[in-house]
Formats: sequence, structure tokens, C-alpha cells
Amino acid sequence: MMAGDPLEVLERLDPELLKMVRRTSELAMAEGALPRKIKFLIAMALDAAHGAADGVGSLARAAMQAGATKQEIAEALRVAHYVSGAGSTYTAARGLRDIA
Repeated sequence: MMAGDPLEVLERLDPELLKMVRRTSELAMAEGALPRKIKFLIAMALDAAHGAADGVGSLARAAMQAGATKQEIAEALRVAHYVSGAGSTYTAARGLRDIA
């Protein structure tokens, strides 16, 4: 599991880029027509599909904090598997070791 903020280095390297990334995150993940938990589940499934195990774990925890259940996490990952294949399932398993 990744410790700390993976974007922390941008604070020194390019603080304007970091501000833009954080504003985009706030916009994308704000409560709206889709509840935040659903947005976190979508992002988690995308990270699984892209091989980002640390992101899967982080987003699964965020989804649970927003009210998602472990069953909802599992079902979102079924969709990732359906669309992206077995690699997403292995990525998800690595990312969820300390959650499941």
C-alpha cells in the first residue's frame, strides 16, 4: 500500500499543476446526480482496469467512507473484469488485501 499522498512531490515541483489536479478531483468527486460512493466505485473499477492496485485500495476505502458496502465494491469489480478482463481482477486483489 502506498504511504502518504502520491502527488506530494508536485507541491515542490509544480504547485500550480497540483492545484489543478486537486480542483479537478473535487469537481469530479463532488456529490451530484451520482452519489460520491458511486463515483468512487467507478474510479476504483477504472484503476483496477488500468493496473493501479494502490488506487484500488485507496478508492475502495474512500467508497466505504462514503457509504459503499463490500458487496458494492465486489460488484463494481465484476464490471471491471467484464470490460477489462482477468488482469483487473488480479490488480483488485492486490489492492484490496487489507480491506477484504
